[in-house]
Amino acid sequence: MQADVQRAKQGQGASNRFLTFYLEEEVYGVHISDVKEIIAMMKTTPVPKTPAFIQGVMNLRGNIIPVVDMRLKFEMPSIPPQMYTAIVIITLDEKQIGFIVDKVEEVINVDDEHLSLPPEFGGQIDTRFIKNMAQYKQKVVMILDLIALFGDEELSMVQNLSKTASDKG
Repeated sequence: MQADVQRAKQGQGASNRFLTFYLEEEVYGVHISDVKEIIAMMKTTPVPKTPAFIQGVMNLRGNIIPVVDMRLKFEMPSIPPQMYTAIVIITLDEKQIGFIVDKVEEVINVDDEHLSLPPEFGGQIDTRFIKNMAQYKQKVVMILDLIALFGDEELSMVQNLSKTASDKG
């Protein structure tokens, strides 16, 4: 899968290439340029006094990386890791964050005409974290805006975990 990510980044028309993954039955996507790598689920170390969606931190080849349980972030029930559970390592503002997902699907290429803005549901439902909706094969993929998903304060806190953990190490 790591090689797939690297090939996808180097491919032509990378502007509309997304890594897709599942949370329950829903398919989400992130821009391939934000993806550093995909790894199997591994042990994390909990960090006290952090929000429930922060699984903890992990040591990946000497780098301390905060890990977010995307199920909890989306207010879905938490489940123990399954056979296909993976951690997608994302780079945001030059910091790495791990996202636990149920299953990584594939790298897709979506033409502009198959991308649309998310529907507006009114004030009750927050869709700010959805950048686009992509039509791909017979599926609708929600393309995430990772910065909007967290907001400035949460993003700062998550990113600072790696600095804090590595400073103490």
